[in-house]
Amino acid sequence: MKKKIFAMLISLSLILSFAACGGGDDKTTDTDVSTLVYGSGDYTRINPAMDEHGEINILIFDGLTAHDGDNKVVPALAKSWEYDEATYTYTFHLEEDVKWHDGEPFTANDVKFTIEAIMDPENGSENAPNYEDVEEITVIDDHTISFKLTAPNVAFLDYMTMAILPEHLLEGEDMQTSDFFRSPVGTGPYKFESWEEGQAITLVKNEDYFKGAANIDKIIFKIVTDDNAKAIQLKSGELDLALLTPKDAETFEDLEGYTRYDMQTSDYRAIAFNFANEYWQENADIIPAICYGIDRQAIIDSVLLGQGEAAYSPIQRNVYNSEDIEHYDYNPEKAKQILEDAGCTMGDDGYYYRDGEKIGFVLNVGAGDQVRLDIANIAAQQLGEIGIDVKVEIPAQVDWAGQMAYLMGWGSPFDADDHTYKVFGTDKGANYTSYSNELVDKYLKEARESDDEETRAQAYANFLEALAEDPAYAFICYIDANYVATSSLSGIDPDTVMGHHGVGIFWNVTEWTIEE
Repeated sequence: MKKKIFAMLISLSLILSFAACGGGDDKTTDTDVSTLVYGSGDYTRINPAMDEHGEINILIFDGLTAHDGDNKVVPALAKSWEYDEATYTYTFHLEEDVKWHDGEPFTANDVKFTIEAIMDPENGSENAPNYEDVEEITVIDDHTISFKLTAPNVAFLDYMTMAILPEHLLEGEDMQTSDFFRSPVGTGPYKFESWEEGQAITLVKNEDYFKGAANIDKIIFKIVTDDNAKAIQLKSGELDLALLTPKDAETFEDLEGYTRYDMQTSDYRAIAFNFANEYWQENADIIPAICYGIDRQAIIDSVLLGQGEAAYSPIQRNVYNSEDIEHYDYNPEKAKQILEDAGCTMGDDGYYYRDGEKIGFVLNVGAGDQVRLDIANIAAQQLGEIGIDVKVEIPAQVDWAGQMAYLMGWGSPFDADDHTYKVFGTDKGANYTSYSNELVDKYLKEARESDDEETRAQAYANFLEALAEDPAYAFICYIDANYVATSSLSGIDPDTVMGHHGVGIFWNVTEWTIEE
């Protein structure tokens, strides 16, 4: 459990924005080198096998498959594959002559090593549920590998976008603490060059990339942990690309020399309740009141400046979403009625009490995310107005096992299994709230194991109904990704639906160009 918590702490530190070079030293000292500097959140390691998030991963590593601009699965390290329905077996045929950044050949053994490392419970990977139905991995030869599953997994090809790691550098290493993850070696379009702690991570293009070398020579992830500072650094020429808050992005509207990209995401914000905390074991019945007590549109209008939409489902922007569930639209009177039906009484201080204890909780927010902090503060104010005492805190380090609630972000633009099965399934790798519901588990399994669209649609509708009846989260809103870039940067696909933390913008980075 400690390893799982450690992995999540690191994962949440990868709240990446993107900066590209607009005036760094590297750019001015060598006019023959094109450089992109982007405003990034801080990293403690680059470990795609253990941590789900990290925009830098796609630059350094490749998976067997990849996602294109429409978020569809396409070949990557695997040039082709076939599926045997009778035995639930995928066989991948790998690209030949692919080299790791250190010159060693990439083989099927690297694939087997990576997936087995993720599956090993001792390693505590939050990605493990994606592969829990893998029964056998067989290396047929250096460039052919098969995966035999215990049951169908419709999302398996999506999950094979997982970055493959080099066995020759990681065999016998601790997959949580190895120094490798501070100087990673991959097969991707960019090579790791240097890491100035708290300052920048520098990558240089891989001239021997098997898909063809990128146009931009160098990419610098400039560490900018304060959201508001990114806009300042864009305007000063220190950054070329950054993910900004809606309010900061608005200041670039019609500003000469910059291009604004307001991109749709599948990324939602919600209050996640920690059911391992004794408070929710005793007071889970008031969670629907919390859901009804949040004025989502007011938050969208004030924090997101009208962008995004009110959230009620974790797959709201997926083809398998169902509208026919309780949305928990703002209804303060209904919220109060639920509290009173649960035996709560209003005190002289304007807050409800139950058995002499004030109804309320501490809502934690990760440091450096201004949008989440603003959402949390407004939600706390709204809940205070209906008699629930909510205090917002920004802990130096999040205590996942002990905290009461967290302003969570999740969501995936890929298969509906992603960010549902491992987030809401009992004891799954990314279920950090100890939520457990037998019906939720049942319907998620049904949806994962069927490739029939009608069967999946019904399974997800049932899942959403069960989740709404027994809320794990108080869903608040889906957000947009507000990127701003210097106009000298070309090639960004504005129509790609972004993932969690706005991840996905670099899917076609090898095609980007930047004028010097």
